[in-house]
Amino acid sequence: MLDAITPVILTYNEAANIDRTLQRLNWAKRIIVVDSYSQDETLQILAKYPQVELFQRSFDTHANQWNYGLEQVQTEWVLSLDADYCLSEELTAEMATLSPDSQFDSYFLPFKYCVFGKPLRKTLLPPREALFRKSKAVYVDDGHTQLLKAEGCSSVLNGPIYHDDRKSFSRWLWAQDRYASLEVQKLLSTPPSELSVGDRIRQTKVLAPLVVLLYCLILHQGLFDGWRGWFYAFQRVLAEMILSARLIEASYRRNTIQTTNEPVLTRPLESTS
Repeated sequence: MLDAITPVILTYNEAANIDRTLQRLNWAKRIIVVDSYSQDETLQILAKYPQVELFQRSFDTHANQWNYGLEQVQTEWVLSLDADYCLSEELTAEMATLSPDSQFDSYFLPFKYCVFGKPLRKTLLPPREALFRKSKAVYVDDGHTQLLKAEGCSSVLNGPIYHDDRKSFSRWLWAQDRYASLEVQKLLSTPPSELSVGDRIRQTKVLAPLVVLLYCLILHQGLFDGWRGWFYAFQRVLAEMILSARLIEASYRRNTIQTTNEPVLTRPLESTS
């Protein structure tokens, strides 16, 4: 099966991560990388791997970027990866046992979140539909990220992907603020009946940071991960606080515009006759 899979990776200033990701893809004959004109050492690192085929495209949306990457794939199967994802040995071995003619058209892959290289017990990340037939799938935008729409039957693999982002904290803050702006657009434009429970909690603007803190430390046992568990919890709470602040700001502006545009009601002129 590995011969029938092409990894696709999106990059933008991923020098802190991309080398570890590529080291786990030595089985791939061809790796598609779609870069949004990185300005750090990302391109120099990519050049060290002969199986990497680099494409550069100005970023507009995640879905457009991913779909452009899919257009470059020549194999039947695609493995979509962020630049801070590292495949576990268990996952690689499991993919090798799959048949290209499988009854399934896509597979969900579980995650283990890492803090400074060490996996946590549990994380907020659900399994991601990341291994799929190219002919049966397309990406659409969904808030700050993308959603894969895959036809056919799907299954779940057991081997995990390690989410191991080691970019600087300032870069992380920049990304979270950007993501929050996109999520606000989704929250304000989507009917409440179509939002998930998590998104409805975010709409309250106050509850989400508290819920995430309890979820990370208690339900996901972050307390038992020591300082790494607290660090992860603080990261997620901060991300929710940024989103709440952006949501408050956007709601205020929208209400102000609506108030300003309301027609001014005046008393009818009294008749002089």
